[in-house]
Amino acid sequence: MMEEMRQARYTVVARWLHWIIALLVLWQAYSGVGHEFMPRDQSRAVMGIHVSVGITTLALSVLRWIWRLMHKPPPLPLMPEWQVRLAHTVHWTIYALLILLPLTGWIFVSGAPFPMSWFGMFDWPKLPVGKDVADIAHGGHIVMGLLMVALVLLHVGAALYHQFGRKDGLIWRMLW
Repeated sequence: MMEEMRQARYTVVARWLHWIIALLVLWQAYSGVGHEFMPRDQSRAVMGIHVSVGITTLALSVLRWIWRLMHKPPPLPLMPEWQVRLAHTVHWTIYALLILLPLTGWIFVSGAPFPMSWFGMFDWPKLPVGKDVADIAHGGHIVMGLLMVALVLLHVGAALYHQFGRKDGLIWRMLW
């Protein structure tokens, strides 16, 4: 079965997008929480990068979503139906959060009195929102960020369970 899983793989594009987005999400989780514990100037610099990485994550996630809709994923190994449903639910919720988190961040920062830029290279347009909408978006951004962390931990835990518990080779679908 492990050899079958090695052969039934995601496309190269899907694998690249997966790992790039995974690294960006790790940075976003770290910077989103960690900036609170930094001196003000350092926090502002980190949040400037956080905004730029969020914009990048949004663009790559839209590409990933389109790619996923156009390219059927490899089949899952035989497992209980509830695990199949849970896997699909977690994956699609992560996909949704990869879009919603950057959007709520964009809405939130659009209500702030400072400009948005993409890595200092060009200004990113602000959305025409008031402070009330920006505050609601900020609250949603925090809640969805925590949900994303929980789902990523579940996703990684499931991958490790398949690799070391079931030993079914599932992890090879997304590795090089």
